[in-house]
Amino acid sequence: MNNSPELQPRTRTALVVGASGITGSAVVDQLSAGGWQVLALARRTGRAMPGVRWIQADLRSAADLARVLADELPEQVFFTAWSRQATEALNIEVNAGMVRDLLAALSHAPVHHVALVTGLKHYLGPFEAYGQGNMPDTPFSEDEPRLDVANFYYAQEDELFAASARQSFTWSVHRSHTVIGHAVGNLMNMGLTLAAQASLCKHLGIPFVFPGSETQWNGVTDMTDATVLAEQMVWAATTDAGANEAFNVVNGDVFRWRAMWPRIAAYFDVEPQGFIDEPRPLEVQMAGLEPVWAELSTAYGLVEPDLGRIASWWHTDADLGRNIEVFTDITKSRLAGFTPHHRTIDSFTTLFDRYRAEKLIPDSVPDE
Repeated sequence: MNNSPELQPRTRTALVVGASGITGSAVVDQLSAGGWQVLALARRTGRAMPGVRWIQADLRSAADLARVLADELPEQVFFTAWSRQATEALNIEVNAGMVRDLLAALSHAPVHHVALVTGLKHYLGPFEAYGQGNMPDTPFSEDEPRLDVANFYYAQEDELFAASARQSFTWSVHRSHTVIGHAVGNLMNMGLTLAAQASLCKHLGIPFVFPGSETQWNGVTDMTDATVLAEQMVWAATTDAGANEAFNVVNGDVFRWRAMWPRIAAYFDVEPQGFIDEPRPLEVQMAGLEPVWAELSTAYGLVEPDLGRIASWWHTDADLGRNIEVFTDITKSRLAGFTPHHRTIDSFTTLFDRYRAEKLIPDSVPDE
């Protein structure tokens, strides 16, 4: 089989689970542009696109999944969804259950491959034990053993492996770092969160303050553009080299926030302010600014006046507040033939341009 990057999909019908999220929407975009027939599963119907049919379902209901998928015959499945719970035990119960029930609902279908998105908590541990115990050295590589701690990523993988054995499909797991991409109302959206922070800072005439730790300000890190993640998932689903493998997936460059922060500030024409003495979380900095965002929305004709659907302060605080160095090794996928490379600053500015074009953030905010 020809495993070149130009390889056409060996099948043409795909189910994208979590199709309205940051990663899912990028996968839908890529598949639609490539001429696939796409079944886009989400809680709400998304925008009309060529070859895309939206399916609404509750991923936490096995009965609902069985009902809506009973007559569907996808050959590729891209699972990009998760549901945040209060404890890791509940994360495992709910998120592993969604993978199990979704794949069980497709037991009648001619599924050839299932691609599952997880992340670097595979190496770092879950929220409840994040960065604790014996952790692997950076850059993280895919051959590291699992940590000795319960983790919903591991539980999702185990459900994937079990279904693969029962239903005779191949699988791939895609371990992304912080994903930046286009979505609204997402629980983990640093790109739109920083855009909202900067827009509010510009409007209020206050500095654009880095919210995180000294370690993150000075240390080396990387990120994942949702388009790169989507490309890798489709590549793995359509090449022999991607079958039954786990891959890290990041843009390919590394950077320090002390260099990135001023560049983001320059895009929005705000004054950058770096780490000083201690973290300054966005949940504190931006507290009570919902009415200000609503005013901006009215003044600039924005499509989403609810700041809670634009910014996920908690997630950006958690990501930038880490006191450990986090970046990955992507040698495995490169040697296997996946070679796309993005500059993270370009990922940010391209995303900000799209947000402005779609009226999610102001085109410009004059000084008050």
